[in-house]
Amino acid sequence: MNVRKLNSCWPEKKKFPLTKKGKKQIEYSAEKLKNKKINLIFASDLLRTRQTTEIVGRALGLDIKFDKRLREVNVGIFNGKPVKEIGEVWNQGKKLSSIKHYSKRFELAPPGGETYKEIEKRVFSFLKEADKKYKNKNILIVSHARPITLLEKVVYSYDIKKFVKIILEKKEIKTGELRKLWH
Repeated sequence: MNVRKLNSCWPEKKKFPLTKKGKKQIEYSAEKLKNKKINLIFASDLLRTRQTTEIVGRALGLDIKFDKRLREVNVGIFNGKPVKEIGEVWNQGKKLSSIKHYSKRFELAPPGGETYKEIEKRVFSFLKEADKKYKNKNILIVSHARPITLLEKVVYSYDIKKFVKIILEKKEIKTGELRKLWH
């Protein structure tokens, strides 16, 4: 959970470690993973996912493979700035509905950032490569809410409307939450 309500992507301008609550959530999730026969852990290389996978890796006795394709959304010039600025500044003060804003993100990137389409492409390329290289292995992916939601969108063939509904209804993956991804 982003307790400071600041955008944080790469390069990490500010370090946002896991909170005590976040660490407890991960420790709880790591315990639930012990019976899941996980073979490999892949993770984003940002601080909070590194900390998450260190906890999980210790609990499962597994090493971690970091992959840049699992990183947080690149918000460009909004990195390190309040989350609300993306909507206020990038939309040039225009009041856009949330549906319109999130739909727009598939084609337009903030200056210096990336579109949702580009994120889909990078996280899905990771998944295809991992699936090909590690057939029949149980792989744990530790990433960030929006990239995981975009990966689910591609895997489950969600349209943009369903994707936006997941965001607006706050059904994106939460800190420490486990989800099975079928592909």
